[in-house]
Amino acid sequence: MGNPSTSRFWGLTFHVQTFGCQMNKHDSERVAGMLEALGAQSVATIEEADIVVFMTCCVREAADVRLMGQVASMKNIPLRGESPLSKRIVAIGGCIGQRDGEKLLVQLPHVDVVFGTNNLASLPGLIDAVLDGKERIAETLEESDGFPTDLPTVREQSWAAWLPITIGCNNFCTYCIVPYVRGREKSRPFDEIVAEAQRYVASGVKEITLLGQNVNSYGRDLYGEPRFAEILHAVADTGIERLRFATSHPKDLTDAVIEAFGTVDNIMPALHLPAQHGSDRILKAMHRSYTSKHYLELVSKLRDACPGIALSTDIIVGFPGETEEDFQCTYNLVKEVGYSQVFTFIYSKREGTPAAKIEDNTPREVIQERFDRLRTVVEQGAYDFNQVQAGKTVPVLFEGFSKKDGNVVTGRSPENITVHAPLPGGWSADGVIGSTLPVKIDEARTWYLRGTLMAGESARGN
Repeated sequence: MGNPSTSRFWGLTFHVQTFGCQMNKHDSERVAGMLEALGAQSVATIEEADIVVFMTCCVREAADVRLMGQVASMKNIPLRGESPLSKRIVAIGGCIGQRDGEKLLVQLPHVDVVFGTNNLASLPGLIDAVLDGKERIAETLEESDGFPTDLPTVREQSWAAWLPITIGCNNFCTYCIVPYVRGREKSRPFDEIVAEAQRYVASGVKEITLLGQNVNSYGRDLYGEPRFAEILHAVADTGIERLRFATSHPKDLTDAVIEAFGTVDNIMPALHLPAQHGSDRILKAMHRSYTSKHYLELVSKLRDACPGIALSTDIIVGFPGETEEDFQCTYNLVKEVGYSQVFTFIYSKREGTPAAKIEDNTPREVIQERFDRLRTVVEQGAYDFNQVQAGKTVPVLFEGFSKKDGNVVTGRSPENITVHAPLPGGWSADGVIGSTLPVKIDEARTWYLRGTLMAGESARGN
């Protein structure tokens, strides 16, 4: 499509609905940036929007069902009365857009635009063509010439920024659709990443999260070997207050990266390290390229380097062929590690992946029982981890207000634990949201901490 007509976007409103991972959230910020640059205005709800963009995930079947339900329900949502359009424009992008393309136009008759993960920049032109009277359009590309970071952005939070360092994935885990919809791994140039981090710091950003399907392999395609430890140090040297990264594949986690947790103060003591399973037999069937022993050795090294580190993980229950013995290995792994958070999923068959071809006759109720059993030990591990925080004073980067109580502000500790604190009388929310302030932890629950904002005190004490 050609350059969009800016005049057509003035006076229009848009809403972006995001499903899935941090990379999708970052892509959504780029969508917002492009549309705002053309004069459209972001709104908080679908009801207020002339243009609705769904940024989708297809890693699990539930995401497909959710998307179909939300798009189908839109036919019952009237266009705002003052809209200059005769019909709301609906666009679907992200991984489902890439995977299904024109099929979505058949399945969902009131969708106008479909675009993929590799042609994010095409969206304004595609919408412009629809505004110009063109029929419904689907456009997806097999690969991209650049990174989404080349596009304008509107960040969700002024004090935090996603910073992609790679896109795509080369691992081809047998259950995962990501390499097929995000493409092969591609790294951004080293200097470009550091320059972007420096711009964020100069603009007042307090927290940067480096993003990639596997950040640990950063640079292999450009430089012949991974350089993630180097990029980690270089971004830390910009002076950013808090530095995080996701996601980290165990097979590529190096001693140099592990060491950084104990030697670089602004790398936060929290790591998401997906195990996926505890059985070596299942790990091999998943094509994960490590064993449970190797994984536990990494955990031991991480805790030696940074004793208080918070570890989170992903676990799949019910992978085809999983036996009770296999599941018990997962149960034991989770219990031994003592994660601060575990994202547990029942296996979801994804057509086009090798695992989808594996026959499995395990009754659903057996898989559900295992899932429920695992959830119990997950919750106990998270509760036990959080008890260590009770009584400490911790620095919290505040992000907003509690959804349940408008007088309570909420943020994240260095360990990435949610912290709630009542806003003291006389305090301005403007002085708290986006700031890092000390909180004395009074109560430690399974999924959050609750405490008291401490004016004028150091947040580093215990």
